[in-house]
Amino acid sequence: MSLIVKEGNYTTLGVTVAKNQITFTFEGEKEDNCCIVSVQKETEEKKVIEVPKEYCLGSLRSITISGISSQELQKYYYYYEINGKKVVDAYAKVISGREIWNDELRKEHKYKVYSSFLTDTFSWGNDKQPEIPKSQMVMYKLHVRGFTMASKMADKIKGTFMGIKNKIPYLKDLGVTTIELMPMYEFEEMPIPEDIEACIPDYVKWQAEKEDLIQPIIVGEKEEEKKLNYWGYSEGNYFAVKASYASEPKKASIEFKKLIKSLHENNMECVMEMFFPHDTNCNLILDALRFWVREYHVDGFHILGTNLPLLAIAQDAILSRTKIFAEGFPYISNPNRKYKNLYVYKEEYQYAVRKLLNHFQTDICEFVNQQKKQGDELGYINYISTTNGFTLTDLFMYNDKHNEANGENNSDGPEYNFSNNYGIEGPSRKRYINEIRRQRIRTAFMMLFFAQGIPLFMAGDEFGNSQKGNNNAYCQDNEIGWVDWSQFLRYKKEREFIKQLITFRKEHSVIANEKPYRFYDYRALGMPDLSYHGEYAWITQLDPGKKSVGMLYCGAYASKDQDISDIYIAYNFYSEKVSLALPQLPAQKKWYLKMDSSLLQTPILEEVQEMEDQRSIEVESQTICLLIGK
Repeated sequence: MSLIVKEGNYTTLGVTVAKNQITFTFEGEKEDNCCIVSVQKETEEKKVIEVPKEYCLGSLRSITISGISSQELQKYYYYYEINGKKVVDAYAKVISGREIWNDELRKEHKYKVYSSFLTDTFSWGNDKQPEIPKSQMVMYKLHVRGFTMASKMADKIKGTFMGIKNKIPYLKDLGVTTIELMPMYEFEEMPIPEDIEACIPDYVKWQAEKEDLIQPIIVGEKEEEKKLNYWGYSEGNYFAVKASYASEPKKASIEFKKLIKSLHENNMECVMEMFFPHDTNCNLILDALRFWVREYHVDGFHILGTNLPLLAIAQDAILSRTKIFAEGFPYISNPNRKYKNLYVYKEEYQYAVRKLLNHFQTDICEFVNQQKKQGDELGYINYISTTNGFTLTDLFMYNDKHNEANGENNSDGPEYNFSNNYGIEGPSRKRYINEIRRQRIRTAFMMLFFAQGIPLFMAGDEFGNSQKGNNNAYCQDNEIGWVDWSQFLRYKKEREFIKQLITFRKEHSVIANEKPYRFYDYRALGMPDLSYHGEYAWITQLDPGKKSVGMLYCGAYASKDQDISDIYIAYNFYSEKVSLALPQLPAQKKWYLKMDSSLLQTPILEEVQEMEDQRSIEVESQTICLLIGK
């Protein structure tokens, strides 16, 4: 094969294939000795191509090789060699060598992980991103592998993108609009030991004498054993789909695209969770996000890490219609942007709710502020359980965390969970305890879906998934970390309840108003958009020690084509019954009871019941009631 080598164009990092030529562009100083090494897949024969020092622009090296077809590329792996050190391409679109999850052979042959070429083709047809509005969004977070590993699917598709694709009808029927995937780009899950000799510089390779105060690090038996990186929150290969998450690893790219296309066909969105260590190149972060939008049509990113270029991401034109989720954003004001795509995603909601549910430092002021949290420029994500912490079921089943299986003497994971086991640590056969726990779960979902911000819940929370009290299952690739589908049928009523809650929320957008409430009747519709009520209508003191409140939403402020009934939600977190005042409605309207979380069998009534007393409502302890004014 006759190859022609010339200087590249520096415009795109990574590999660019055009006709019979391929361009490699990567970071390397002019002073570095840089080579491209190709490896024949079958024979493992290596061919080294030096990159001349003059092929340099800034800190980039670029070379174009002519005379190789795209068919030929499929026969080779590649990597860079910089000053004699092997470097896997940070922009590689395929990583070869990790096709098998947690493959023990890779511990011995870690050097066989290579960059590879993406040559697959895929037809998107008329694929369009749904761009679901804030008021209609319902998010569902899952781990690609753990979501279906314990399901009754065929073994080949368990723990894969195809497994998720098969669950789309269920998720859509439940009311989910947006799935969030924990890291599904290539990362190393194996606890592969570092090459200690290669990492220790010469000046510390000394023999310690007895009188020396500083002793060298002891490795070997006393070194703490690394754990499986099940979650994937580590440095990754940010342009490559994780091959071991595909039913056909060599076609992982195609399988992930099929999943996204199928989600879009069902008017559902896909959000990728991406973790970047603090020293990640900001240009790489931006390039990666743009790449997943262009190549895979993803709808959003939940970005984790520090030193993130959030301002640049928020201002990027390519990402302007991609939903961006982060802990916070710098001051942003861009009146020319018609599409609001920034969302605050942090844990403040879960603590306010958990404390009320389980009687820890109750603060009704904090709670109502969280229930009405919304912004003009920013959306807000609310959740009660997430990856880090108890599942929703475990929140009412365990007082203490039980992370012993992690091998860290139960010292890892959050210490403050605001949980309550209600009498017995762990599962119980006592009927009254289980009824309390299920009632708390129902109440939690009502709080979540009646909040103004966007609700998010973890996979399996809707049918009693437990991690056996482990609140940090980062290394548990087993029944602890997998979603337990054996509980699915047992929790049929709970799933139906959640489905009805989601439907009600979507039909009454006044609850999920996309703009902040103003607490006055700024459109002269008869009452404020939102008001609070206590023992007396229109008059209430939201003292921190109070544990009950009525929140009245004026239905006339609902979006067009929505139910304009007034909504009154009564919250009582006292240990005894309380009476809350009902505001007087216009003569033609009356109050009707629609939901009561204290009703074990039918918390959501099929037919609304007219209230006998139109001036007040008696609310049972630890109960939420919803009334409709019409």
